[in-house]
Amino acid sequence: MKILVTGGAGFIGSHVVRRLVNNYPKYEIYNLDALTYAGNLENLRDIESASNYSFIKGDINDMDFINSLFFKYQFDGVIHLAAESHVDRSITDPLAFVKTNIIGTVNLLNAANALWKKNLNEKRFYHVSTDEVYGSLGQTGLFTESTPYDPNSPYSASKASSDHFVRAYGETYGLPYVITNCSNNYGPNHFPEKLIPLFINNIIQEKPLPVYGDGNYTRDWLFVEDHARAIDLVFHKGENAETYNIGGFNEWKNIDLVKLLCKIMDVKLGRNIGHSEALITYVRDRPGHDLRYAIDASKINKELGWEPSVTFEEGLEKTIDWFLRNKEWLDNVTSGVYQTYYKNQYK
Repeated sequence: MKILVTGGAGFIGSHVVRRLVNNYPKYEIYNLDALTYAGNLENLRDIESASNYSFIKGDINDMDFINSLFFKYQFDGVIHLAAESHVDRSITDPLAFVKTNIIGTVNLLNAANALWKKNLNEKRFYHVSTDEVYGSLGQTGLFTESTPYDPNSPYSASKASSDHFVRAYGETYGLPYVITNCSNNYGPNHFPEKLIPLFINNIIQEKPLPVYGDGNYTRDWLFVEDHARAIDLVFHKGENAETYNIGGFNEWKNIDLVKLLCKIMDVKLGRNIGHSEALITYVRDRPGHDLRYAIDASKINKELGWEPSVTFEEGLEKTIDWFLRNKEWLDNVTSGVYQTYYKNQYK
């Protein structure tokens, strides 16, 4: 089986690619990534010489390139993770999110549909999405697979649109697809623009920890290795034309998460408890900030047997330990040195 993973050098994608390469030696895994700022081939150093792994640098926005790629390699499956994903950047540059998340997805759908339309057997287009398409929850309730879409940011609107296009290709052309909507991921290799890796780095550097508003925004957190395991399971065992929500079965207010992170970091770094918490700085809220996300992941649990392998506290400690063990990786990312890795490795 030939599987194309888009965005496979990114945070979640690198964990998915590694899992597929290691667990399915008879598969041919092709990692397509444009290597924009969040794509980092250093994430995959341990498998880059594997016989069933190939890296392809390219942009899903390039329609002709995507069509030629599908024609050349004759992929049997697509796991589509490539996306612009940072809400703050979507507010300042929404068009970039429209291009990649919507047009890029449609380019992949067109290429897959053209290749598979005469033989749909054992083919699958797997689209990875976000819980943010559902909008904001109040103090109670959970997002289910039937929750109406109500996106509030340019990022979530672009992902909602891409979800609709995937379903439309299933209905219109019979394209075999599955969709998953996940909660906030965290774990090793996380690019430090996101809350947890940003704050880990800032605590190490003793820089301010900027918390939006009053810090009471609530999120469900999913350990990235558990997410990769869920993606593997849905790709192989999920039902066509179905959606599965993937969540960590836990909710944390941002301020409570940050204080826990500060406490663990103080212990790990040999600092007095409370030292890092003093770095917390409340900043002006961002526009359209959703109050609360919470995933009901009972469907994937009941139908496919998936559940998280760690509590949030366990996963957070594993994450912190990884960053402290991999200071070179973190330094390369924060300095921009990681962006030369492709040039040096693939001359």
